[in-house]
Amino acid sequence: MRHARLIALLLGSAALTPAAAQDTAAPPAEVPTVPVPAALTAEEMPPIPLELAAHVRPYLESRGAGFAGWDPKTRAVLITTRFANVSQLHRIAMPMGARTQISFEAEPVSGSYAPTKGDVILVTKDRGGDEYYQLHTLKDGRLTLLTDGKSRNQPNAWSKDGELIGFSSTRRNGMDSDLYVMNPRDPASARLVHESKGGGWAIIAFSPDKSFAYVADYNSVQDVDIYRLDLASGAMTPIGDPKAEIAFSGMEIAPDGTLWVTSDAGSDFQRLGRLDPASGKFTPVSKEQWDVDSFDVSDDGKTIVYEVNEAGSDRMRILDVASGKVTEVDVLPAGQIGGLEIAPWGEIGFSFSSAKSAADVCSLDPKTMQLTRWTTSETGGLDPSVNVEPRIVTTKSFDGLEVTGLLYLPDPAKFPGKRPLIVDVHGGPEGQSKTGFAGAGNYMLNEMGIGVFLPNVRGSTGFGKTFVSLDNGPFKREDSVKDMAALIDAVRADPAVDPTKVGVSGGSYGGYMCYAAAVQLKDKLAATQCTVAISNFVSFLENTNPYRQDLRRVEYGDERDPVQRAKLTEISPLTRVNEITKPMFVITGANDPRVPKSEADQMVAAIRANGGEVWHLVAADEGHGFRKKANSDYAFLAELVFWKKHLLGE
Repeated sequence: MRHARLIALLLGSAALTPAAAQDTAAPPAEVPTVPVPAALTAEEMPPIPLELAAHVRPYLESRGAGFAGWDPKTRAVLITTRFANVSQLHRIAMPMGARTQISFEAEPVSGSYAPTKGDVILVTKDRGGDEYYQLHTLKDGRLTLLTDGKSRNQPNAWSKDGELIGFSSTRRNGMDSDLYVMNPRDPASARLVHESKGGGWAIIAFSPDKSFAYVADYNSVQDVDIYRLDLASGAMTPIGDPKAEIAFSGMEIAPDGTLWVTSDAGSDFQRLGRLDPASGKFTPVSKEQWDVDSFDVSDDGKTIVYEVNEAGSDRMRILDVASGKVTEVDVLPAGQIGGLEIAPWGEIGFSFSSAKSAADVCSLDPKTMQLTRWTTSETGGLDPSVNVEPRIVTTKSFDGLEVTGLLYLPDPAKFPGKRPLIVDVHGGPEGQSKTGFAGAGNYMLNEMGIGVFLPNVRGSTGFGKTFVSLDNGPFKREDSVKDMAALIDAVRADPAVDPTKVGVSGGSYGGYMCYAAAVQLKDKLAATQCTVAISNFVSFLENTNPYRQDLRRVEYGDERDPVQRAKLTEISPLTRVNEITKPMFVITGANDPRVPKSEADQMVAAIRANGGEVWHLVAADEGHGFRKKANSDYAFLAELVFWKKHLLGE
């Protein structure tokens, strides 16, 4: 969600002062405009009226709080939230207590307490969105660097006693995610325990005595292999058959040695169950016919909390391990749950958001089912209860496949008649649009009367492993575009939607879908707004960060194979750029390691060479999406100007 604040930049600037009145005939007064933030370059874009920024301001001031973990010693919680330009770590000693900021970096950070001991806070941070993350410890507001400062490093699992952290790093060759263990209290203790081949390796759990670890090799969303790694010898033993296409996610080791994981073994959905480390046999426990997205096991092994992705809304379940009884948590409305963690004393911590509430940190007592709220995030003074709840739209695609999406429509009492609509496609493609808080996006619904539709085309997660595989490779890729066409036809037929005023937006893979819509669905659309988007699959695969190349080839195809390369070129929007006739707005992060800036540059240049209209906003200090408030504010305001022009005719 792209939103934030801006007015602090707008006050007192001479550049905003209208031309002074003259005694004689004077030129028309200039309209005060919003200054472009220093890190942004706005190409062939109109200025943003200051009046619009002032009107939007409350929507830009919403914030959320994410649960980052329990302090095992004091029972305080660690959260991430933003008070200035980027999200930082804060500590809260008691429910609804003061949010005490403890990190003060120019870049967004994430972090966690060391389990059991609670004496160390491990922090992850990159620079300018480059995703070359470094690990640090945080103390007295300062970070101490633990990694080399150059490679891409990602924290994996903590040992249960908080002595060791596992992490993956590309420091050896810039491409493969080798595995390391380290006591974060002593950076010199870091040691390589496995030289990997590929970018998807991670340590997912340590044995209680820390003599071995369990390791996952992520090949694709449908194929994750599990191994046992001896930390002394480096010997790697597969658990089950690595050649089998089965997905695993998460791992928790109970005190009795039981391995709890989620897996789609024997099912179309991810289920919670036990994994036998000797045979690799998975025994499911959960019964729901939806994906179990996350879970946590209590320190005594008696209780498991898990989250079910039920039609795009997260539902919490609590399992009593001994009896097998599952309790449904019904104190939460439809929304999104994040960061599930059971404290040593049994309390369940998590974050929650819904259409009518920004993300906040909560806890639940599994014995009494009492819900406790720890934060109340600001919504810019606006009443979130007026925000629109979505409804599910379902239709059949070209081949009979059922596809769905979430439709948000403005209040018909305030905005009668047929209304414009923006179709916003999620990234991934292994992602999913889910019910949640729209933040500044509520301005379009509540103030502009523009509806929003979030499609979940084939390839989306949350609908089973068969569904997620239906777009794999270059020869199936455009089937997802056909799904989008079917869903757009379905919502254009809605009596509340103006079929002549429909736009498409999307980021990352959703950005590819946005470009593809500009080419193939232009007769259904008025304009498109595409962010960090793939324009040519061949150049994208050749230029994306090396650690990602093989992972993305599994999804999109292998550009090194002549047959696949030819098809990838054929289906790339850049190949058919001369068919783009409707206005476009492109947003780019100059440091994007996933979809390089060159993908946007070549698309923008080609459209302009054909005489087309294309706005281009580039951030010098951002990567795969805008995370700094000043940048995201300006981008959001620019989007409003774009949609006002092309959907509202203003």
